[in-house]
Amino acid sequence: MRRLLVSAIALALTGLASTASAQSAAEVSRAANPPMVKATSQLPANVRPSHYAIEVTPHADKMAFDGKVRIDLQVLEPTSSIVLQAVNMTFANSTLVAKGGKPMPAKVSVDAGNQTAIFTFEKPLAAGSYTLSTNYTGVINTQANGFFALDYQTEGGKQRALYTQFENSDARRFIPSWDEPNFKATFDLTVNAPAGQMVVSNMPVVSTKDTGNSMQQVVFETSPKMSTYLLFLGMGDFDRATLDDNGVQIGVIAQKGKVDQAQFALEAGRDVLREYDDYFGVKYPLPKLDNIAAPGRSQFFSAMENWGAIFTFESSLLLDPRISNVSDQQRVFTTAAHEIAHQWFGDLVTMAWWDDLWLNEGFATWMEGRTTQKLHPEWDIDNVDAAYTSRGAMGGDGYVTTHPIVQHVATVEQASQAFDGITYGKGSAVIGMLEDYVGSDAWRDGVRSYIKQHAYGNGVTDDLWREVDKAAPGKQFIQVAHDFTLQPGIPLIKASAACTAGKTVVSLEQGEYTIDRPGKVPLRWHVPVSVRSGGSAVHVLVDDKASVELPGCGAPVLLNAGQKGYYRTLYAPAQFKVLSDGFNKLPVVDQLGVMMDASALAAVGQQPESDLLDLTTKVPLDASPNLWQMVAGVVGGLDDMFEGNPKRQAAARKFALSRLSPKFQQLGWENREGDSATTKQLRSSLIGILSTLGDDKVIAEARARFAKSATDPKAMPPELRRTILGIVARNADAATWDKLHKMAQDEKSSMIRDQYYGLLAAAKDKALAQRALDMALTEEPGATNSAGMIGSVSREHSEMAFDFAVAHREQVDKLVDSTSRARFYPGLGYGAKNLKMVDKIKAYADAYIAPTSRRDAETVMNAIKTGFKLRAQRLPQIDAWLKKNGY
Repeated sequence: MRRLLVSAIALALTGLASTASAQSAAEVSRAANPPMVKATSQLPANVRPSHYAIEVTPHADKMAFDGKVRIDLQVLEPTSSIVLQAVNMTFANSTLVAKGGKPMPAKVSVDAGNQTAIFTFEKPLAAGSYTLSTNYTGVINTQANGFFALDYQTEGGKQRALYTQFENSDARRFIPSWDEPNFKATFDLTVNAPAGQMVVSNMPVVSTKDTGNSMQQVVFETSPKMSTYLLFLGMGDFDRATLDDNGVQIGVIAQKGKVDQAQFALEAGRDVLREYDDYFGVKYPLPKLDNIAAPGRSQFFSAMENWGAIFTFESSLLLDPRISNVSDQQRVFTTAAHEIAHQWFGDLVTMAWWDDLWLNEGFATWMEGRTTQKLHPEWDIDNVDAAYTSRGAMGGDGYVTTHPIVQHVATVEQASQAFDGITYGKGSAVIGMLEDYVGSDAWRDGVRSYIKQHAYGNGVTDDLWREVDKAAPGKQFIQVAHDFTLQPGIPLIKASAACTAGKTVVSLEQGEYTIDRPGKVPLRWHVPVSVRSGGSAVHVLVDDKASVELPGCGAPVLLNAGQKGYYRTLYAPAQFKVLSDGFNKLPVVDQLGVMMDASALAAVGQQPESDLLDLTTKVPLDASPNLWQMVAGVVGGLDDMFEGNPKRQAAARKFALSRLSPKFQQLGWENREGDSATTKQLRSSLIGILSTLGDDKVIAEARARFAKSATDPKAMPPELRRTILGIVARNADAATWDKLHKMAQDEKSSMIRDQYYGLLAAAKDKALAQRALDMALTEEPGATNSAGMIGSVSREHSEMAFDFAVAHREQVDKLVDSTSRARFYPGLGYGAKNLKMVDKIKAYADAYIAPTSRRDAETVMNAIKTGFKLRAQRLPQIDAWLKKNGY
């Protein structure tokens, strides 16, 4: 699953600076007898399913459906009842029959709290093979959980399409089932649908027949053995485009008239599938791979890796030439690369239980980055992704509320909360570090062996570690891997150097980087550390203290060259000065790493703020756009630090403008021939940041271009369109807000319409923000846009949005994915301007969130409190530096 990275909690924790259908005989054998893995379960272990035969008849107009299911199962020990999982279902005609026996009626009782249905029989069942059959009814939801509907506008009026979304635990809303990843089975699916609609699932269609009354019956091929959460059904007025490659039909599906906008995704799917067939050493095993574009959005995710039928919201799959830019291309490609990686890591081999979710998500995130760099190097010419990957999760991992990569999950809600920055970001970063440690060939050999051994079955983290360890003898691989996955936190490597007999002796000492736990006894890791000085480099495993020698003296000492190590580096003052003096000679990726670590260490008082601020003044105009993005983030982030002190905020803005305005003047508003992707993105970023710093000329130009765009679309080219609209919306008056509102109402493209309604929630003006909140509770924006509007309001008006959502909780609950509520409400409060918000979030959590599911609430509360404390500590140093430098 591709989670939404720009959630309030993600922002809180980012940082502190502001197939062939025929299987081989071996595959069939593994599919029939996959390795058994002991896993956590919320169900009795006395029954296991092997096959589901499902028939569903949706009633889209009534938001309900009828279902029939026959489940082949094995009773492993005598029992008088069969317990499986079901939500919001009623049952009828339930029977059980043994092979060659007579049907036995079943009495069905429902336990809503435990999300189970209990089928009870008059006589105990002996161990053996049975088939459980039942008719049932279920609910079609308005949010992306279970079986759900998405309404969208077209030129011909409103349309409704139906889809499913089952990860992590929502297949039980579609079929009564053993809805846990370790209960793999095969699936037959039959769908009774309106004639003329396209119906799509994991496998190709076997047959379609007219059943009268403007209905059709669509039957799909039997699926491979897989977990319930990977089953998929989509139906609506769709178009499909395909291409065949290496025996697989690759397809993209979109609402009618939009499939041409998926051409880039179609070709990306082909390219990525070729790459993964080679990397994993196991050919993609299904006969087709579709990627289905859906209108709307979720607060939880942007795409889902259903085997053979990836589901993706339109904004991450379609490219509309009127509005799409290089960032959109990157999002479409990386989303596809992420979800296609899951076809192996997650679908072919599935984690046994949600404790090991990171095996799915961390690996897919890492493969996404690796594959994007390989197939589209022009998007990252400085190869800086490693720096962002290694540091991306550290903002959250430094808090007391963090958790290990491998974490214990006990409940459905905890499983939902496991989809977070540690699982994805730290998981990916640690994989990158481990691959660098053992070598890319050994790592790939271990991965290939793991995939082959566990195909069509389940695995746990240590299964992967054992295979990599075999491929990399002589390394303390398992020790290193366990240190970084079984405990939380971030190593801190302290480095000092001295010249002795013409050699540089570097002393290393391990500690722990923490944001809110100073003075605690630090954890210990075996950390693979690289040390470079001049043209020489050494690698050492640091578990406490170490010392290394490099030839020559006087050259800067750099740790973590290439920035793949998951640790922060604290240089002794003398070493940091030498490094700073030679800063512009470092590779860009290492410049970013040095600045990121200096920023994080300054934020917690372990390094002077002046070290970081001095570095921002050393960056020349012709430096890499990636480095200027970092500078813009640092100096632009000072603005919020001085909020409430207009005089000193003006001084901080003067400094920021003095650094950023010359760079923007160099770039200008218009794209130039030969501009790289990073240059285009920097231009857009600078326009946005300068507007937040109160640059009147930039704001005026954005408004002028917006006004001109009504008659001249070129006034807002795709590369700048979203930025210009964001500036206009943020600084809107009532007349401008009304104009944006009219644009939203008149727009027929569902993707653009969604953007416009999001803009209505961006206003700084409180009265306009209140209008957006009120609108979010109406049907106008669309059921999947409303929660996003409330979240957007919270970025400028945190208290207003939180208070509004809580006051209208019953209405807002219906607008939020059920898997997201425990994080949605606390996330609204993150940008609070006073500490009273902590008490409000606690009161909400005490009243409405189960004690076992409060990690997200605790994370936000702790981040707010820590943020206020650190801000008070940092401001004097920052202010002194500004004054010293004439501001």
